[in-house]
Amino acid sequence: MPARLPPAFRTRATATAVAGLLALSTLAVPATVSAQQRNPQQSIGETVADRVSPHYAFERFTVASPDGERTWRVHVATPKTAPPPGGFPAFWMLDGNAALIEFDDALLAELAARPEPLALVFVGYDNALRIDSNARTRDYTPVAGERPVRDGATVSTAAGGGGADALLEIVERTIRPEVARRVATDPARQTLWGHSLAGLFALHTLYTRTGAFDTYAAGSPSLWWADGAMLGAPEQRFAANNAGRRVRVLLGLGEGERRSDVRHRDLSDPRVQVHLRRIAAAPPDSTEKLAQRLSAVDGLDVAYREFPGLTHGPMFRASLMWALHAIAGVADRSGTPSLADGVDPDR
Repeated sequence: MPARLPPAFRTRATATAVAGLLALSTLAVPATVSAQQRNPQQSIGETVADRVSPHYAFERFTVASPDGERTWRVHVATPKTAPPPGGFPAFWMLDGNAALIEFDDALLAELAARPEPLALVFVGYDNALRIDSNARTRDYTPVAGERPVRDGATVSTAAGGGGADALLEIVERTIRPEVARRVATDPARQTLWGHSLAGLFALHTLYTRTGAFDTYAAGSPSLWWADGAMLGAPEQRFAANNAGRRVRVLLGLGEGERRSDVRHRDLSDPRVQVHLRRIAAAPPDSTEKLAQRLSAVDGLDVAYREFPGLTHGPMFRASLMWALHAIAGVADRSGTPSLADGVDPDR
């Protein structure tokens, strides 16, 4: 029988019309408006990976692309307990630098205390940035699309992205074997989590890579990318590559995203205006409708959750904490504030 959306995760909300969103994006807003703006240079600072933990052993390694022009930093956290006979279940996180910030000692202790604790894999970039916008645009998008380019006070768009398959090859052929060398993991219990463009990457992996993971968690997936190129025919894509496999999918969205809440944005910023025009390519209810469509596919167990009051940026932590709760059974910390200083709500 096809999986159905659990009633607890069905949420109705009134969406603002796309035309209204576009109108808002052209309003002149004084520079003194207390809108929180993105900080592209925010660094990660010290994280749990830099401290000795009684619960997890952290190590890291770097991986370069075949041409040597791209480098990823991977942190692996191994529970300090004997692995189960089949290996630890593994929880993979994209935007690994930012994800590391959201872990503290209390969460590690609770994860380690589970009957079968998770091995944690953080796939980030080999720099000090919390979010590397250019790199993630390149790596997490399955097709090329427009991205904002700032030249002084002027913002235009340029083609970019389309590197998802290249990153998937790195994950499958290089990162996964190196992770397996460092920690015994169960190949049948592997979760991939991502937010925003990384959520789009998780969905692309679901559709195209047979058996890469058994659970996919996508928070606020950027379904608007490339004029909504990923909105079409997800059922057929999955069925063509995963016949006979059972897969779990978690899809989350902030209520503020659903109703196009832009009160926290500086609408006088040309970059914000360009971005709002781009995201109008996907209707505000696209994530919920995608969940409904995927729930009708044989082999997919789908849950959709909408987070009251949250906009896009805070959904980073909320969707990550929800996924850990759903997969590992730890307390649901999705309603707790980010552990990052000056976290960007407008990414």
